[in-house]
Formats: sequence, C-alpha cells, structure tokens
Amino acid sequence: MTGRNQTIISYFFLQGLPIEPERRNLVYALFLAMYLTTILGNLLIIFLIRLDSHLHTPMYLFLSNLSFSDLCFSSVTIPKLLHNMQSQDPSIRYAGCLTQMYFFLFFADLESFLLVAMAYDRYVAICFPLHYTTIMSPKLCLSLVALSWVLTTFHAMLHTLLMARLCFCAENKIPHFFCDMSALLKLSCSDTRVNDLVIFIMGGLILAIPFLLIITSYVRIMSSILKVPSARGIHKAFSTCGSHLSVVSLFYGPVIGLYLCPSADNSTVKETVMALMYMVVTPMLNPFIYSLRNRDMKGALARVFCKKKISFSV
Repeated sequence: MTGRNQTIISYFFLQGLPIEPERRNLVYALFLAMYLTTILGNLLIIFLIRLDSHLHTPMYLFLSNLSFSDLCFSSVTIPKLLHNMQSQDPSIRYAGCLTQMYFFLFFADLESFLLVAMAYDRYVAICFPLHYTTIMSPKLCLSLVALSWVLTTFHAMLHTLLMARLCFCAENKIPHFFCDMSALLKLSCSDTRVNDLVIFIMGGLILAIPFLLIITSYVRIMSSILKVPSARGIHKAFSTCGSHLSVVSLFYGPVIGLYLCPSADNSTVKETVMALMYMVVTPMLNPFIYSLRNRDMKGALARVFCKKKISFSV
C-alpha cells in the first residue's frame, strides 16, 4: 500500500495564483521582470566576486554561494509558474513534482545554512578582528560551505523519499503554484504520520537552530560593541552587519509569519503570499542590498567596468 509503484495518479494540477483573468497578463509581466532581475542581479554578484581579487575573502565566498542559491531557488518554481500562467494545461508530472519539491527544500535549506556561516563570519570579524584571518582560514570556510551542501542534500532527500512512498489515489489538484510538501501530504491517501513527525523534528532543526545561531551571533556582537561604546565602533558594526541582517530579516520574516503565526480563515492566500515573499522577492532584493549598501561591491563594480573600458579602448 505504500510503494511508489502503486501510485495511481501520474500527474498533478497546480492551481496557481488566485488572480483575476483580466489581470493575468499584468501579473505575468511583473513576475517575469522580477525573475529576470533576480537572475541578472545574482549573476552579477557571482561574476564580480569571481573577477575581483579584492573580494576573495571568506564573507564573499559565502555571498557567492548565497547568490547561486538564490538564483537556483527562484528557478525551481518561477519558470513553471510563468509557463502555467500562459498555458491552458497547468499540470506537472508526478516525478517532476517530487523533483521540484526536492530542489525547493535543498536551496531553501542551503540559504539558511549559508546565512549562519555569514553570521559567524561577522561575529569573528567584529569580536576577534586581530585573529580574523587565523580563525576564518580557507580550510574552515570551504568546510562550512561543503557542510552546508551535504546537510541540505541529505535533508531534502529524506523528505523526498518519504513522500515517494505515499500513494495518491483520487485528488490531484494542488492549491498552490508549486509542489508544496504540506499540500501534497493533504492529497495523499496513505498514512502520513511518519512524514508529519519528520517534518516537525527536522523542521525545527533546519529552521530553528540556524535562526537561533544567527541571533546568538548578533547578541554577542552587540555585547562586544557595548563593552567599548564608540560612534566609530557602532558605525563599523552597522556597516559590516547591516546587509546581512537585512537579508536574514527578508528570509526568516515570511517563514516565521507562515509557520509560527498560522491563520485558519485565509490560510491558502497567506501561504501563497508568504511563499512569494521568500521565493521571489527575497532573492531579487538580495543583490541590491549587498551592492547598494556595500562599498567593497561598489568598488569591485567600478574596477571591473574600468578594466573593460580600458580593454575596449586598447
């Protein structure tokens, strides 16, 4: 009864966004523009860090991975959403649905772990500035990135395999614009208690622990600053941590609002809006936050463009 080969349904229908037909083209154009901005902005961050040797530091190693994660995170769901908005057949095959769910979990978890690594980097930079290069060695930085990728791989695979064991017998309409794990569990005609237990346990570990580690890092940072209060120290802390704090707020804000502040009367609309926030808006805004509020990124952009101009003139 629980084998994958017993699944009766071979495809699902994604109900998409609750928008009026006359506004569909306008919303389509908006999301297309936001998606293209996300792709171009994050690619720019990646290429700048790659091309400019001044940015070959631990913080920007983590940032380049975060930009890659943002780029892929949006690409998991938004192209399918755009296709379905212009198609009369908003269906997705069973295997495609599980694949989308896997990569959604993978890149969401990866972003969470990378934000923790970046918070630790800021903590060391402010609290132990004289030992920064020793503590944040290339070996440690690469280990943190590799560990993030490995943990997210196993976590996403665990949920995907548990979902693959379930049967879907009759209902195949997903009230969402992507293959959301909780929506799929509601459609299953199998016993989902194991899935629910794993979601509860692993969800706490993957979301709560990274968030608490980030909060702890910034509590230690504020404590270190307040011990020797000075306008220069406070300005340095804000300039060093402001961008990262903004990204953390954009990522965890919708997640906390969605999972810790449930709403029964408008749960479907709320889930859709919150999902759009951390899937579309946050990956689009991250490059702007790091480029507009970061002097190193502005300097790298100027140096790269100056080199291009010189090469063209020659």
